[in-house]
Amino acid sequence: MKEAKLTLPELALIAGTRGALGAGIALLLADKLSREERKAVGWTLFLVGAISTIPLARNVMGKLE
Repeated sequence: MKEAKLTLPELALIAGTRGALGAGIALLLADKLSREERKAVGWTLFLVGAISTIPLARNVMGKLE
């Protein structure tokens, strides 16, 4: 098994991006906001979560032992 040593701030960033991605998907599927508001907020959270994952994934892959 490969192991990566992460700092607490790195772990928090990873958790935050996963949270934003999940919240974006949830808003896209929810009926609490108007359709336009839901789509705007949902897509924004989804894209922020997805795009911010790329540098974090590179960082983690670079730390694999």
